[in-house]
Amino acid sequence: MYRLLKNATIEKQQTILALLRHGKTMWNEEGRIQGRKDSPLSKKGRLQVHEWGKFIGKYTIDHIVASDLGRVRETVAIIQQYCNPVPVKWNKELREQAWGQWEGKTFHELKNQQPEELATQIRAGWDFRPPGGESRKEVLQRALPVIKDILQNYPGKRILIVSHEGIVKSLLYHLAGRAFLPEEKKLLQKRQLHLLIGSEAELSLGPLNIFPNSKNKTK
Repeated sequence: MYRLLKNATIEKQQTILALLRHGKTMWNEEGRIQGRKDSPLSKKGRLQVHEWGKFIGKYTIDHIVASDLGRVRETVAIIQQYCNPVPVKWNKELREQAWGQWEGKTFHELKNQQPEELATQIRAGWDFRPPGGESRKEVLQRALPVIKDILQNYPGKRILIVSHEGIVKSLLYHLAGRAFLPEEKKLLQKRQLHLLIGSEAELSLGPLNIFPNSKNKTK
């Protein structure tokens, strides 16, 4: 669909997509798999999002496109406190990967209850599919049309995409040519901002792993 541009520079007519995961939730702190289920942001999660709001508020954002799940809505509401009013489009295609029967469980529980199935899935790469859930390939297949739509309809704009780890990883690993295997070098840090730069014809990885106090900024 897109070719990966190495060492890309940002031009005026290119669209900048800033990908951000929702703030930490109560289930995140308990180590529980959420998937399509929801839990509210924790106190620490709300503080994290306020820091992101302060950072993002320093820059021009033209639109927000976000998952419609509750933890993302809560994240967006906090960020909006620091930004000029911008349109928000809620998109169900940006929901987290469905984890089926594993939703609500911890990995410790899965290691005890389904060790062989867990080990098999961890080695499955893009075909990773929790019982009753969806694969990473399927996550990518529903996320890419959203990105294509943004690039077609918002040329030269700056778009904040607030979603989930499964969506963010699938998009970035796809562009980076990653196989989603345990032995691969870690590409992304949790709860950081990642930039994509592109147009209708091409999409590239921009700066990754940006912290609110990072010097690696795009004005």
